[in-house]
Amino acid sequence: MSNRKPSAKTLANSKNTQQYRIEKDSMGEMKVPKDALYAAQTQRAVENFQISPLTLPADFIRQVILIKQTAAETNHQLGELSKTKSNAIVKATKQILEKGLITADNFPVDVFQTGSGTSTNMNVNEVVAHLASNSRTKVHPNDDVNMGQSSNDVIPTAISMMATEQLVKHLTPALNNLVTIIKAKGKSLKSVIKTGRTHLMDAMPLSMQQELSGWAYQIQLSLKNIKNIVPQVSELAQGGTAIGTGINSSAKFRTQFAKNLKAKTGLPYKKSGNAFASIAGQDASVTASGALNTLATALMKISNDLRWMNSGPVSGLGEVKLKAIQPGSSIMPGKVNPVIPEAVTMAAAQIMGNHTSITVGAQSGNFQLNVMLPMIAYNLHQSLTLATKASLQIAGTIKDFEPNADYLEQQLSKNAILATALAPEIGYEKASEVVYQARREERSILEVALEITSLSRNQLEKILDPKKLT
Repeated sequence: MSNRKPSAKTLANSKNTQQYRIEKDSMGEMKVPKDALYAAQTQRAVENFQISPLTLPADFIRQVILIKQTAAETNHQLGELSKTKSNAIVKATKQILEKGLITADNFPVDVFQTGSGTSTNMNVNEVVAHLASNSRTKVHPNDDVNMGQSSNDVIPTAISMMATEQLVKHLTPALNNLVTIIKAKGKSLKSVIKTGRTHLMDAMPLSMQQELSGWAYQIQLSLKNIKNIVPQVSELAQGGTAIGTGINSSAKFRTQFAKNLKAKTGLPYKKSGNAFASIAGQDASVTASGALNTLATALMKISNDLRWMNSGPVSGLGEVKLKAIQPGSSIMPGKVNPVIPEAVTMAAAQIMGNHTSITVGAQSGNFQLNVMLPMIAYNLHQSLTLATKASLQIAGTIKDFEPNADYLEQQLSKNAILATALAPEIGYEKASEVVYQARREERSILEVALEITSLSRNQLEKILDPKKLT
């Protein structure tokens, strides 16, 4: 799905050429594109909301359709919906899911719409009803497809389902893969020793395995956070209907719906501990976005480390060589840039920005309803997608880079900070004298220390051995 809706001009041209049919809703007649699967309420939304070219993601629409399918089955089990209509709705939802009908043409409502997402819910209701109806059975979008539901519990439930699926099926495997690759790469570089840096200045040495172990642990912490939030994110508002009281829904609907959905998807869905909170609040979305924000900071850090380590190759740090995957300049021949780490830093920045939007959106739970649900859904989905794909991309970069081992060894030999290891033997002041003289004369620590201390070469070589200092 492109997430881009038909333009107002396209819709106007359709009307001007008389390629429409007449549909009715509670407000009267509407002209709807002749071949559209939706009806009057969707058309009203298309004409009313023309703020952006964006529609809600296909993954989100798919969750709403799955809600309709599961609700029809549940309502039939509870004796609320006939078998004929239930089967018709289920068949229609399967048709949408299996035949690629989740497109911006069929689901054209702007992300920036009514804050409850009512227009999107009705869009899905109308499409399902249209496909489910035939000469023998008339399926109504409100009475049948939306039975026992409200936009106010459908849209929060779809957000929870979308986030749960993305976290469990996509992001968690991507992060497990990233940790595995970082650890394997670190193990292969165990013997490579380099100059550490604090404040971007030379510091004590460390192995590249040690450096990469820090990256791995950061990702492991994010992975732990993500696993811990799944129980909260997977709580469903469905069955609370308009404000949480469950009006117009069977008393058993909430429990049975969650049970059916869990069986259908294999995901850990359960009814919300409090439907009022799940409809009015979006705490789980903020929590999920917060975990993604933390992950984004780790991805930003790792990507920037790679960019710095790869800088040069002549006048930069030049510690590693990233795999060359495309020309880096339209004017400078032979230039190759760290494009994947750069792309990942941009994705991380977007996730951070989305977290601000989601946080503001979650504050808009006025009394019994949050009124920024579509925006929260759009941004949370984007953050989940970016986090997953960025993790997979940076994993490939880490797997393929090579250290400039000889250069690292050469630079390490010039690192005056190695004199830190002399301090316990000769004192801080004397060690500082060694450092400053070595820098002034551009000589090694060992050479200067031989001259101005009483330590033997054998003693100095043991004390200043970079491998021992790690």
